[in-house]
Amino acid sequence: MELTLNRIVKDKPYTLGKLLVDGKECCYTLEPKWRKRKAKKVPGRTAIPEGRYPVVITRSPKFKQWLPLLLHVPKFEGIRIHAGNTVEDTAGCILVGECQEPGILTDSCLWVEKLKQRIVEAKARGEGVWISINN
Repeated sequence: MELTLNRIVKDKPYTLGKLLVDGKECCYTLEPKWRKRKAKKVPGRTAIPEGRYPVVITRSPKFKQWLPLLLHVPKFEGIRIHAGNTVEDTAGCILVGECQEPGILTDSCLWVEKLKQRIVEAKARGEGVWISINN
């Protein structure tokens, strides 16, 4: 299964994107501020670099639930896809949901559950799950 995150707004205090699953639009994403590749990483306040990363589902000690985890992200650890409504709800992870107002997501818990289900189904079929992040 291939997830694709296309970032569409990067010039604000947040980064807004659209998430596709196997080429079909799924939901919106929200991340911390995107910084140019050579810009200094700000811990907890920087969007992850573009690239392609494997995705697994593991139990999050912080959230006390099973959540998607991106592996091998350079200079980052513990990058998850989880619920949240504004950039203040993430310290570098990817939030998912519907976007009706700039910088605000709704129905985030619903979209996390839908995405988790699709990942679990793909893994049960023996498929690898990857996310490609494009600027």
